[in-house]
Amino acid sequence: MTQVFHDAPSDRAFRAKWWTGRMAVYALLLLWAIICLFPIYWTATTSFKMAPNVMKGDMIPWVDFQPKWLGWKSLGMSPDTIYTDSTVRAEFMKRFTNSAIISFVSSGLAVVLGSLAAYGLSRFSFKFLWMRNGDISFFFLSQLILPPVVLALPFLVLYKELALLDTRVGLILLYTLSVLPIVIWIMRDQFSSIPTELEEAALVDGLSIWGAFATIILPIALPGMAAAFILSLVLTWNEYFFAALLTSTHANTLPVMVASQTGSQGISWWSMAALSFAAILPLIVIGVFLERFIIKGMAAGAVK
Repeated sequence: MTQVFHDAPSDRAFRAKWWTGRMAVYALLLLWAIICLFPIYWTATTSFKMAPNVMKGDMIPWVDFQPKWLGWKSLGMSPDTIYTDSTVRAEFMKRFTNSAIISFVSSGLAVVLGSLAAYGLSRFSFKFLWMRNGDISFFFLSQLILPPVVLALPFLVLYKELALLDTRVGLILLYTLSVLPIVIWIMRDQFSSIPTELEEAALVDGLSIWGAFATIILPIALPGMAAAFILSLVLTWNEYFFAALLTSTHANTLPVMVASQTGSQGISWWSMAALSFAAILPLIVIGVFLERFIIKGMAAGAVK
């Protein structure tokens, strides 16, 4: 006797439903990507616009407007000015160097100090007055509640007494303190997700606490450290308030220079766009590079 199967239509319906759902998800992701990338696109295209193109809202190069090097020429970075002396370009490079040194050093210090503090909070029990581990962790996070303007006068007076005004060291110390609570919370969750049995096995094999941390825990937590470093780098690179308050000549950063494009004559949109795009381009490159590093580190940690 021949048995006839009647489930082919249901299979086709299932596959059609599956593909429809998948295409809907991809469409939403594409829409979200366009929304997220549009500010970068607008900044890049505005740096090549003339004043009338900016005011009319022209968006598509070679269709709505003819690209010009006006914004980049104002920075001394257009093809006809890049090999000539430019005071603005020299100032930009000085601000770029300041931002790079201050952001990288402060983010690195915050990740190192925050990882050590987070490891201690995730592995040991502490008691300080009435506070336990959870209270101490919340105390670190509560430092983000205060608005920066509340700390402006105390830091201004303190830095004047310590001769840290308009210095890279002053901003590095301040930025390290400002992003340290975020790093501690990120790394505390990262360390808490790692089984303590790994350290116990390492201790049985003869390693010390520091040896187990360096050889066992640190490689597994490296993706979380990379994520914390990226977040700290973005926050410190874009910080404006304290950079404008505590610096004047020698330690000024890029956000202060971007804000200076607004004057009594109005906003030089093309110059501001060119300067902004030149400022965010390193973060885009670093973010893409470290994103691959995070994925690779997570895969390696899962294998280990």
